[in-house]
Amino acid sequence: MRILHTSDWHVGRTFHGVDLLADQAAALEAVARLVADEGVDVVVVPGDVYDRAVPAADAVTVCNRAFEAIRDAGAVIVATSGNHDSPARLGAGAAFASAGGLHLMTRVAEVAKPVVVSDEHGPVAFYGIPYLEPETTRVELGVPTARSHADILDAAMGRIRGDLTARTDGGATVRSVVLAHAFVVGAEATGSERSISVGGVETVSSSAFDGVDYVALGHLHSPQTLTDRVRYSGSPLPYSFGERTHRKAVWIVDLDADGLAEVTRRDLPVVRGLSQLTGTVDDLLGDDAFESAVGDYVSAVLTDPVRPVDAMRVLQQRFPHLVHVEWVRPQGDTDLKYRDKVRGRTDRQIVTSFLTDVRAEPTASELQWIERALGVAARESDGVVAEKDRVGESVA
Repeated sequence: MRILHTSDWHVGRTFHGVDLLADQAAALEAVARLVADEGVDVVVVPGDVYDRAVPAADAVTVCNRAFEAIRDAGAVIVATSGNHDSPARLGAGAAFASAGGLHLMTRVAEVAKPVVVSDEHGPVAFYGIPYLEPETTRVELGVPTARSHADILDAAMGRIRGDLTARTDGGATVRSVVLAHAFVVGAEATGSERSISVGGVETVSSSAFDGVDYVALGHLHSPQTLTDRVRYSGSPLPYSFGERTHRKAVWIVDLDADGLAEVTRRDLPVVRGLSQLTGTVDDLLGDDAFESAVGDYVSAVLTDPVRPVDAMRVLQQRFPHLVHVEWVRPQGDTDLKYRDKVRGRTDRQIVTSFLTDVRAEPTASELQWIERALGVAARESDGVVAEKDRVGESVA
């Protein structure tokens, strides 16, 4: 059996305020083409199909078209809900959808009720573990004192192992695949994922999934291999500039009669690149070195000596997909160290410099008021010191 592992579609997400639906549709069309080209039997999507609990109508349309394209390419779909999805909304109509080959596994109570797909070697049981929020799922899973994700996942996997044991009684061979949305120890976050921490305890061990032929993980957005059998596919698109160096991909998982046979990575096409550029406005507009970024989503770090006016609009003349602009004062860290700025200077010089920086150079009249204020402050300081000395002498 051949399985394609993808996750974290986040359909409906925006990127610095830019609508990504067209990009997401293109990425998911590429997944559907891979299904056809690779002869995939089952596509697994472990969570965060949508980016929000109540997706917009356009997002639902894009997602449904992706499901339809994958089914038309010949694959059954098994999907679960993540920490962004609403289990109730994603799972609405699940019983009806399953008749058409789309299995939406969003109910905690049904973690041990797999979708069973058979090939020439026999059945493969697909278990879907939706995102398990400890506070809302511990009672349903029979562990009312559980507080961590690890405790909750152990309870869910206990039920799954119990079902697998029952299916293999009498010597039957049942291969198994688990879909889970979790942060597994040893994996690396990219920064664009929403935290799933509860009380600071969010990670689970990969050993929690022992006894399963393959574990398709969702939640983290870069392809990662924790063990041969436990992997993240990552998202089909980058969702932060921290992911600009990632190549998005899916895993093609082959099962034979004995279980996991081979896992192969297939890179997805880049829909639109991400570039982070640094320089003055004039540099970014005129330097040929930046030409390769013209079609990318761009984040610009400006180094002009004075904050440029209307930099976003000006730079978008060359970079139409510019989405973020940040101005960094040149040599800011060195010049702004307070200790370096005041070393060897008098109080008057320090105050005069401050007023000049934030407003304008003080007038002669203002300088007189500064001198008076500094004189009063000095006398009051001397008085406090003298009082402390007097108290110290009387105590002694």
